[in-house]
Amino acid sequence: MWTVFSALLLFFTIITSFFIVTSTTSTSPALHPDELIALEEIATTLGIKRLNLSYEDPCRLKTLMIIQEVGIVWNPGMNNTIVCDCSFNNNKTCHITDLILRNFTLSGKVPPEVAKLRYLRSIDLYRNYLTGSIPMEWASLPYLTSISLSANLLSGNLPVGLQNFKNLKAIGLEGNQFSGPIPDELGNLTNLAVLFLSSNQLTGSLPSTLARLVNLEEFWICDNNFTGIIPGYIGNWSRLEKLHLYASGLRGPIPDEVVRLENLTELSISDTIGINSFPIISSNAIKTLILRNVSLSGPIPSYIWNMPNLKSLDLSFNKLTGEVQGVKNPPKYTYLTGNMLSGNIDSGVFSNSKSNIDLSYNKFIWPSSCQEKSNINTYRSSYVKNNICLISTMIVLLYRTGLLPCAGPMNCKNYQRSLHINCGGENVNVTNSLGKITYQADNYKTNAATNQHFETWGISNTGHFTDDKSDDDTYVISTSLRATGDSPELYKTARRSALSLVYYAFCLENGAYNVKLHFMEIQFAEEELYSRSGWRIFDIYVQGELFLKDFNIKEEANGTLKPVVKEKKAVNVTDHLLEIRLYWAGKGTTFIPNRGYYGPLISAISLCHHSLGPKCGAEKTKLHTNYPIIFGVTGAFVAITLLGLGLYTQKRCRGDKKAREIELRAQGLQTACFTWKQLQAATNNFDQANKLGEGGFGSVFKGELSDGTIIAVKQLSSTSSQGNREFVNEIGMISGLNHPNLVKLYGCCVEKNQLMLVYEYMENNSLALVLCGENSLKLDWATRQKICVGIARGLEFLHEGSMIRMVHRDIKTSNVLLDADLNAKISDFGLARLHEEEHTHINTKVAGTMGYMAPEYVLWGQLTEKADVYSFGVVAMEIVSGKSNTKHKGMVDHVSLMDWALTLQQRGDILEIVDPMLEGNFNSKEAVRMINMALVCTNSSPSLRPTMSEAVLMLEGALEITPVVSDPGLYGQNWCSKLKNIIDTDGSSSTSGLTDQITRTTKSSVSGSDLYPLYPPSIIQA
Repeated sequence: MWTVFSALLLFFTIITSFFIVTSTTSTSPALHPDELIALEEIATTLGIKRLNLSYEDPCRLKTLMIIQEVGIVWNPGMNNTIVCDCSFNNNKTCHITDLILRNFTLSGKVPPEVAKLRYLRSIDLYRNYLTGSIPMEWASLPYLTSISLSANLLSGNLPVGLQNFKNLKAIGLEGNQFSGPIPDELGNLTNLAVLFLSSNQLTGSLPSTLARLVNLEEFWICDNNFTGIIPGYIGNWSRLEKLHLYASGLRGPIPDEVVRLENLTELSISDTIGINSFPIISSNAIKTLILRNVSLSGPIPSYIWNMPNLKSLDLSFNKLTGEVQGVKNPPKYTYLTGNMLSGNIDSGVFSNSKSNIDLSYNKFIWPSSCQEKSNINTYRSSYVKNNICLISTMIVLLYRTGLLPCAGPMNCKNYQRSLHINCGGENVNVTNSLGKITYQADNYKTNAATNQHFETWGISNTGHFTDDKSDDDTYVISTSLRATGDSPELYKTARRSALSLVYYAFCLENGAYNVKLHFMEIQFAEEELYSRSGWRIFDIYVQGELFLKDFNIKEEANGTLKPVVKEKKAVNVTDHLLEIRLYWAGKGTTFIPNRGYYGPLISAISLCHHSLGPKCGAEKTKLHTNYPIIFGVTGAFVAITLLGLGLYTQKRCRGDKKAREIELRAQGLQTACFTWKQLQAATNNFDQANKLGEGGFGSVFKGELSDGTIIAVKQLSSTSSQGNREFVNEIGMISGLNHPNLVKLYGCCVEKNQLMLVYEYMENNSLALVLCGENSLKLDWATRQKICVGIARGLEFLHEGSMIRMVHRDIKTSNVLLDADLNAKISDFGLARLHEEEHTHINTKVAGTMGYMAPEYVLWGQLTEKADVYSFGVVAMEIVSGKSNTKHKGMVDHVSLMDWALTLQQRGDILEIVDPMLEGNFNSKEAVRMINMALVCTNSSPSLRPTMSEAVLMLEGALEITPVVSDPGLYGQNWCSKLKNIIDTDGSSSTSGLTDQITRTTKSSVSGSDLYPLYPPSIIQA
């Protein structure tokens, strides 16, 4: 009986529970069936392939059940949210009010089917990969107030139909590809409070109808191509809190109505012009004030330092002057870099503040007691010029100047010719066929205003990431993915900056450097679709000159995680310092894949002196063997031998060598004293196979130093009795000349009764050899123009730019050498007085080559810089014509190329002189300019010739050329008659007259013909 009762009780309980559950389920609110169908359609258009709506009601789940596809990477920050209102039909029916699919990898189109969600208030499809535009069907949604489609691939013009979205309060369209002007109709959206249009391709001026948007609180139009000035009607937006105009294209000034807005908390304008005077800002609520690179001038008004809520102040890269006064408590981030601010920086608020303060690139005066601080960047913040001096044989870089005014002195053991940095990473050895190159570590932590310096280089960093809502920014980033191509280990890490990143190298040997900058985009990944629409843009400066503008790593490398190397050749180092600056000019996305992903980024840096060639300081790899006994015996023998040789060499060379080196060091110049054995090894014992030729002053050999530097060794006559002091002084003087268009003298050797000079090796020989057709090279017009400008710049440096100014005296095509890139370099400067004892008839008043010497120099011995200008004019005409002035074979009455040019000018056929080898492929305007410049330079009157700096401007088209017709007789038979009369009345024998003097002067100078002989010495005529 009890068993039957228990069974009946259990059955009753089950039946009751079933009815309760059924009743509860049937009364639970559910999404309207039409919207359930709409979700299916929306998912299909968005590209969602694995949506499961049957698992449970989306409103109850508050999300969409999406199954991740294989191979698709989801953003960890993705947001999949559905908000429903279930108050309809007695709480039985739900309608979707908010649809959020943010940070997904959706690659479809913007779905017009969203219009079927009739109660929708906001749609957020931020950070996807959607195409199309804003569907006009959405305008029918009566409750829609917010649209966020930022960071997608939407394109085309902004639709005029946006005016129909009457209730919109927020539109986010930044980071797309919209183009064209903003439609006037956008001004009809008078309820708008937030408008994001940054990082598109919008153009034109802001329409006046936007004045009606009086409810705006945030307005972002950065990184666009707008034109016109900042409109004054922005001042009518009384509720405006955030105004961001980074690199928008709009020009200043800032209207007074705008700066009087009292609710402003953020005002950001950068990289424009026209904002010349500092605005008087009314808002006391302002937290961020950025007026960067906008042409501000004058002093910083003291009221700026009294703003109670100011956290970030960026006034960098303007023209601000005067002293910084009234500072009590500087903002947490204060950037004053790149101005002309001055005054004393004592132990006041700046030096004691815990804020991040950047004072770099200014003209402050620092006390000798100042100390470096990790939160204050003082790089180049002093007005004092950087100096390098020599103390005995130790080179000391004095930092208490403009470079690092608060750092103690640091010793540089020698001048370096190469530097390799692994930005953001550890020490890395890169081995290739040429040897091993060590990239130094650069994994040190930096902050928003940092200067760090090491043994021979340093870093200056400016800026924090303003929109990532974090005070702990990371400036070194890394990737676990392996790069393709050579040296992948260099691209595992990178250093980045929010504003300005400077790498500077000091203790460099002066001269021309090849700079290689290694990049790889490691913050945007191709497999992450939501990252593909991001782009990073910044500018690159080398030695203060713009090298690359709007540089885009991903675009240059044709994708992410792909290395790209940008090289700048012939970077001139004249004060032993080289600087590379990466600058963010407000362009590119700042929020893909996350906020704060923007600004300069670099993976590695290589600096190589031009003389090092492709080896660039690579160490030769050592081969190992398994013969320890042989090594031991050989090593002992070598050690004993070297010891004996060392003692002998030290005893023999101690006197003369030290005396010569002390004399060089005393002059404050850096000249290497090579040993005879070094040069013997470099030239393989002066092997005839390495002989480049024979000149009037000795033989020239090609050599390679142990560090891979390719050199040309000039072996002077061993019978020279010139005193050591005169030789040392002469070499010391020329070694101080460093310019990309002057052949570099590395040093000398005075040993074993020989004089040897060591020059940089020039791969393409002399210009004369190329022009006369004895070289396979064919010079196109652009190369001829480059060569001519290079020669002009080299002479300009000799005359006006170097500390030791001099007249060359023998400018001619055989003294112009060409490197591997066909850059012109002048040789034979400063050594015209070097000669052998037997040549006694050198007249120092006249030294040069007939056909290139100025008339006043030959006739009266008057030597000025204008004599070089004359010679340059002749060389320029030879470059244009491809003919030699001294070997011109024209008509009988044209004895020289210049005479022929004057005749053609008078006939109006000046272009007839252009080299027929060009086959008409030349810029006629540039050719006429070069010819006219050459004629002006060869004017018979020195006072009517231009200076070399003026000649450079003429060649570049920056200075008008006023033709002055010279006396044709100076180039024709009359000139020869005058010269003959001078020779006949000189009072000396025919063997010691002017002609012989000129000839022997050419033979006894260390010229380009000696370094790379064009003819045997017996037929070289000056």
